[in-house]
Amino acid sequence: MTAARAGGAPVPVPVLDVGGTHVTAALVDTGTSRPVPSTVLRRPLRSHDGADEILDAIASAASELPAGHDPRWGVAMPGPFDYPTGVGRFAGVGKFESLAGVDVGTGLRERLTGRAERLCFLNDADAFAIGEYRAGAARGHERVVCLTLGTGVGSSFLSAGRPVHTGPSVPPSGHVHHLTVHGRPLEDTVSRRGIRALYGRLTAATGEQQRHEEQHRPDVHEIALRAVQGEAAAVEAFRYAFDALGRALAPWIGLFEATAVVVGGSMAQSWNLIHPALTAGLATGERPDVPVLPAIRPAEAPLIGAAHWARRGQAAP
Repeated sequence: MTAARAGGAPVPVPVLDVGGTHVTAALVDTGTSRPVPSTVLRRPLRSHDGADEILDAIASAASELPAGHDPRWGVAMPGPFDYPTGVGRFAGVGKFESLAGVDVGTGLRERLTGRAERLCFLNDADAFAIGEYRAGAARGHERVVCLTLGTGVGSSFLSAGRPVHTGPSVPPSGHVHHLTVHGRPLEDTVSRRGIRALYGRLTAATGEQQRHEEQHRPDVHEIALRAVQGEAAAVEAFRYAFDALGRALAPWIGLFEATAVVVGGSMAQSWNLIHPALTAGLATGERPDVPVLPAIRPAEAPLIGAAHWARRGQAAP
């Protein structure tokens, strides 16, 4: 049952958006699909800490939220994670390793005694997609694919506002990072490391220079700046990566019958570099005219999505 204030108005839903370096906590008004501005807070999080330290940091941020909220929490988490049970599966991925096999749901509920009746976990890309569907660029699209471009590629195939993770119309687990392109795993090409590596190859005249560049190679934001300034290698690094993403995604746009692709994440700030290349790659598929749209609420969307997920009652036992 949905908690309500006196007079029948629903109380706000508490949410957490957990990332590799920060955790964001907020209360979300699901009636307006907006976070309550005065409640949004962002706190540092070290993904290489021990399990207790990580859970303490997340719970500390959660405890700063005002009381009087819904007892169900929405929690957006990166994968790999067992979302129905709330158990971490992070072994071998380079972050949150200490949470592998840990019952995160129980650990957080114990630290939030009296404030958390249920924790409703979902993938962070799914949270972003649901948020954009409720209050952003995906609104009005019955079937839409949402991408988050950062260190890697996050994705969500959304049908009527719900993520689709199985079936013949979506990639394995409903996530594009499982795909291959040009004979290699997608994230070898479309990722922070992939773009930096390609840029290094394009700018290396000799093997010795290439080894030197590996130590001093610019990060993606600097490569983007060089591309905007017209440097050919930087332009090509972005073009190749996001054309490849479009080519890998194109068959699934047709199978899923998506009417839009919505893009967010830190790399989406380089929209003028990403959009033409991604659109060109998608044009190789059966739906060449599918619109590619920038996220309208890139920062708020995961919070909004997590709140609506919790309001639906998707929870760990």
